[in-house]
Amino acid sequence: MTCLHDRHIQPLILAGLNGDNWHLKDYVARGGYAQLRKILTEGITPEAVIAEVKASGLRGRGGAGFPTGLKWSFMPRQFPGNKYLVCNTDEGEPGTFKDRDIIRYNPHALIEGMAIAAYAMGISVGYNYIHGEIWEGYARFEEALEEARAAGFLGDKICGSEFSFQLHAHHGWGAYI
Repeated sequence: MTCLHDRHIQPLILAGLNGDNWHLKDYVARGGYAQLRKILTEGITPEAVIAEVKASGLRGRGGAGFPTGLKWSFMPRQFPGNKYLVCNTDEGEPGTFKDRDIIRYNPHALIEGMAIAAYAMGISVGYNYIHGEIWEGYARFEEALEEARAAGFLGDKICGSEFSFQLHAHHGWGAYI
């Protein structure tokens, strides 16, 4: 266990992962997609999801540490135009590899997280922007998307609910965004 000030942190996102056990069957065996399924099948409202994220204290990793639940709450529920969810796994900062490792070892966690965020904010289309030099990660994320679609965790009427979410990967070209 690593101790940073008064917070004790254990590596939860990548714990027990080795690069071979990233497929859907492995993720589901570890409890993956259980939260998405629970939210959609038990009628948990988007507002309740946002309240839970706010209460969790989850913060962004972009330098300012902005509270994620607060950010999600800013999205107008009745926006008249199209809304898109964009995840930036470009890693334009020198020496950072967290996004690459999440895509390589636990892509379904990212997919489930994006689907939950989309549900909470009333979004039906999402994109994950992946760094241009991460060819293996891009291919793996695309394969994970296909697995999630085939299992009903992405696409139309996810988990038999009225919620639909189309998620796409976009391969960048190595430029800083």
